[in-house]
Amino acid sequence: MKIKTKKDRKERIRLRQRKRIAGTAERPRLAVFRSGAHIYAQVIDDLAGRTLASAASTEPSLKTVFSGKVRGGNRAGAEAIGKVIAERLKEKGVTRVVFDRGGFLYHGRIRAVADAARAAGLEF
Repeated sequence: MKIKTKKDRKERIRLRQRKRIAGTAERPRLAVFRSGAHIYAQVIDDLAGRTLASAASTEPSLKTVFSGKVRGGNRAGAEAIGKVIAERLKEKGVTRVVFDRGGFLYHGRIRAVADAARAAGLEF
């Protein structure tokens, strides 16, 4: 795959990671995606091919969390998503996950999701 654009580079990194990262029932994969304005996280059991839990800054149920300076496009919003996804997983009895940064650098909002999820009780 020839790298012509930043998008091609990110896709190549994502595919290289996915060769090594796979979610199981005991340890599902926590995949994070960010756009300019929003951030999304979902926990996937790759063996069964199903999503166990998800959280997004676009959810209407999280409107109370995302008010004022907390938005999907900043670190405070990413921390809120990390905390919410960890709480939803703990309700389902999952405490260990594999973190999938999805080709993004482990920095800024991606790191904020990971740190908040760890602080809320997830292990990875």
